[in-house]
Amino acid sequence: MRSLPLPLALTARLSPVVVLAAAGWALSSGPLAAPQAAEHKPAEEKTETQSASAPSTSTVSKAYSAAPAPCESVAKKTIESLVPGAKTAGKEIPSTDSELRRTCSWNALKGYDYRWLDVSFEVMESDDAAEKSYEAHLDKKSGGGAVPGLGDSAYSVVNLTTEDKQETREGVVIARASNALVMITYNGSDFESKKAPGTDTINKGAIKAAKEAVAALESDEG
Repeated sequence: MRSLPLPLALTARLSPVVVLAAAGWALSSGPLAAPQAAEHKPAEEKTETQSASAPSTSTVSKAYSAAPAPCESVAKKTIESLVPGAKTAGKEIPSTDSELRRTCSWNALKGYDYRWLDVSFEVMESDDAAEKSYEAHLDKKSGGGAVPGLGDSAYSVVNLTTEDKQETREGVVIARASNALVMITYNGSDFESKKAPGTDTINKGAIKAAKEAVAALESDEG
């Protein structure tokens, strides 16, 4: 089978260095870092007023204290379906705080079809902090809509990009469950036709992965 040159955008994604940047919210400089950092100040002020009477009150309200193993959060059968040809074990991206922020990636080129899936978890200090971070993410998105029955609140959006006549369609699902956020990124391209998978295919795939990831988070509770 003849090999085809990857478009610049996807070639870059296959670079380990850029993978770390693409999965940035698992790192301190990622898109979740700013919203989370903004929440530290009020948390500290709250601690000062509570320390005299009930210093442990803030921890009692936290449903989740650590992120689950992201590479185990999606079933092997689902990985085989969404990312044909990928190693089902996935690859966890190094994090500055692996207890609170964890990301796993799967990607593969099978024939001319390319697929990429990221599953990320972010555990925050409170429900309020997670809610504000969730809303901050939605402010950056356009289009898409709510995903009912997924965590406390969830949103999905699908976008199409074209570079050098090669289409790539990417779906993102952001879900909040108590004090934790789950983010799924799923995209694909066909290097023979230059077309991208359909919107419905990408959206349903991202939502399926999100449902399994949220279920893994909830089953890991306690």
